Amino acid sequence: MRSRQPRRPPPRAPCHRPPAPLNQLAHNPFNPRDGLTELEETAAFLTERGQIQPLAVVRRAAFLSAHPDQADTLGAAQYVVIDGTRRLAATGIAGLTELRIDVNDSLAASAADMLEGALVANIHRVDVPPLDQAKAIQELVDVHGSQAQVAKRLGKTPAWVSQRLALLELTPELQDKVETGELKVEPARRIGRLPKEQQAAAAAETVNAVNTSPGTTRSTTPRSTQLACPGTIPTPCTRSSYAA
Repeated sequence: MRSRQPRRPPPRAPCHRPPAPLNQLAHNPFNPRDGLTELEETAAFLTERGQIQPLAVVRRAAFLSAHPDQADTLGAAQYVVIDGTRRLAATGIAGLTELRIDVNDSLAASAADMLEGALVANIHRVDVPPLDQAKAIQELVDVHGSQAQVAKRLGKTPAWVSQRLALLELTPELQDKVETGELKVEPARRIGRLPKEQQAAAAAETVNAVNTSPGTTRSTTPRSTQLACPGTIPTPCTRSSYAA
């Protein structure tokens, strides 16, 4: 006869709690998303369909055991939200008074874990400002010692990490242009790899190229003159003119 194998214990269920009043929930002070957008859309979704997923939180005591200097930041809240900051911010607009939560105190083990948990939760969301993301990644590099280690912990390539950190190498003026959208993120990352004294000229060239590219509404007379066909009244050349 075959020996009977011991039965495996059932998997542990998530630690679901009764809905928590909003005054018991604090925003994660280490969350890299300083600017929250699309709150109205999130509030409308909560009003229409309710809360689909519970918020991932840690208990106050677990959080303060790792970060005793954050007591004033938490106020009287009993939980700190790790994943669900936007939903928490939108509840006031939606008129909700409580939210469902899942408690996972292991997320509060260290400052790096707190930052990492917040960053990983937000990394694929469109409302994370690129510079905020870069600053959070740099903090992880400071804790873990290298970009390679951070890339491994985030499940990304070292190149992905390096590209995002390049924004922090921009001059303060160009970082402001990234935040306002005047300088797009992708070219800004390339410019960040240049020496500081070359960045302003490279950024000006990039912005000018965007403003004068075909299909944009902004154009200048010198640009039209430059594109004029030889021997004709200055008018923009067509693609066929150059191909002839």
